Amino acid sequence: MSATENPIRDEISKAISEHEVILFMKGRPEQPMCGFSARTVAALDALGASYAAVDILPDPRIRQELSAISNWPTIPQLFVNGELIGGCDIVTEMYESGELRETLGLEPKPDAPAEAPAAAEPGAPPLQIKNDLV
Repeated sequence: MSATENPIRDEISKAISEHEVILFMKGRPEQPMCGFSARTVAALDALGASYAAVDILPDPRIRQELSAISNWPTIPQLFVNGELIGGCDIVTEMYESGELRETLGLEPKPDAPAEAPAAAEPGAPPLQIKNDLV
């Protein structure tokens, strides 16, 4: 294999260019494997967005090559028209400002909540902060 041949990076680049909207995430949209991926999926779903998704968990090289392409260290990563939009925090902010809907070219959904939906993994208990200092 030559130094320039990188099939995983090539496949990632191809997927980004072939899909108008693609989300690289931990898990699948119907079963996210982290809260950040779940929240990003919830925001896209609340807008009725159509998107492709890639689970980065089966092969650690996917995450490594994706981050090399995007120069973005964290997962999830949302791409629209071949450009990195960002991760969970940026997607959430864009959702709440209406910018995500515009970026995706979607009509306003009358029933979409103004605040980005908080997605908990199925069966996950609410987040509790334990204070051992008292």
